[in-house]
Amino acid sequence: MKEVYWKYLTTFQEKIYKYGNGAYLPMEIVNPKILTDKVTSVISHVVVTTASKLAFISGQVSVDESGALIGSGDYYAQAIQVFTNLKYALEAVQADPLCIAKMNIFVVNHSPDLISIIFDAGFHVFGPNWPKTASTYIGVQALADPEWLIEIDAIVIFP
Repeated sequence: MKEVYWKYLTTFQEKIYKYGNGAYLPMEIVNPKILTDKVTSVISHVVVTTASKLAFISGQVSVDESGALIGSGDYYAQAIQVFTNLKYALEAVQADPLCIAKMNIFVVNHSPDLISIIFDAGFHVFGPNWPKTASTYIGVQALADPEWLIEIDAIVIFP
């Protein structure tokens, strides 16, 4: 794992990521004081980037490399596999999790108690490299396969 460093700027608690190879990502995290800080421990309200190279990661679901479902009916087990697949997709394009500028999390039959289950799984997979980025958590009726409970897509920037 790469060591994470923060370089603090002056307005709106903006931050620019610097990660292990010494490069700064062209990404500012903006959390205006007028917006609640209740959620900013796991996401950011706004991400601003001037990146010229982007990767768009399709929705990842809870299947292994053979296509077999992992964690039937178990939100935590599925979330672990979904975040692991997201991590594999990032590795395939040689991107650090901190390069994620936007993430959408789709959850079947959402209820408030699922929020901590899903984010705990993400912290388990990414550890200190959790992408605290612009995110949308969306409760949905169903996904493409009736056994899938969680799907996550992402937009990634490159330094």
